[in-house]
Amino acid sequence: MGQPNDEDRVTAAVLIIGDEILSGRTQDTNLRDIARYLGVLGVDLAEARTVPDVMDEIVDALNALRARYDYVITTGGIGPTHDDITADAIAQAFGVELYEHPEIIAMMAARWGGELNAARRRMARVPVGGELVKNPVQGPPGFTIGNVFTLAGVPSIMRGMLEDVGPRLRGGRPTVSRTVRVEGSGEGVIAAPLEAVAKAHPDMSLGSYPFYGDGGFGSNLVLRGRDPEQLIAVVGELIAALKGAGIDNVREIDVA
Repeated sequence: MGQPNDEDRVTAAVLIIGDEILSGRTQDTNLRDIARYLGVLGVDLAEARTVPDVMDEIVDALNALRARYDYVITTGGIGPTHDDITADAIAQAFGVELYEHPEIIAMMAARWGGELNAARRRMARVPVGGELVKNPVQGPPGFTIGNVFTLAGVPSIMRGMLEDVGPRLRGGRPTVSRTVRVEGSGEGVIAAPLEAVAKAHPDMSLGSYPFYGDGGFGSNLVLRGRDPEQLIAVVGELIAALKGAGIDNVREIDVA
């Protein structure tokens, strides 16, 4: 309910690439890790898409996202097999050619020795005009071109690459959050006071997340903003509005 919208806002999107994600063979954890990482930097993850290993779909999604957001982070599809076509798609989206980056070739030759086969050389391809993203874990690096960062799909490697992405981003003001817990009341009961507070503070984000279990039911109301003092005041305002609507079992909780 509501989205932060101010001149300090820096936005990003994630494009997850791979048939294995869509088929359910592989469970994606990269989106969660990227969202947490960007949040600390004050960059809002505003959208995420998952597309198959299909050239046109990758290109279309990438062009849409990079036009709309400050940054796009892609994961997956930069390995050595024939269906790893992310580099090809990004080159096509930017209208440039791919070339074998000499630094990657030297890096792989030093690691594996001897003549590199065609599969390994695929991982050395970078769009003309791109720069490398360091890989501190294992294997070749990723790359960046324009406002797009292309990272590996393997979670441990992706997280390592993120450490080289972070310093290159223009950070916004970090978002902070507080949570108000309402027990024993459904969303239908809390909707009116929550909406009133949300409308009074359009520069903040207010979300309602219901819970159900053996211990009862209710909702966690999460408030997010960039001004810690304002956030404290709005938490108090929300609690007062809920109690004014006859909802007594309400309190702020620490979810850290």
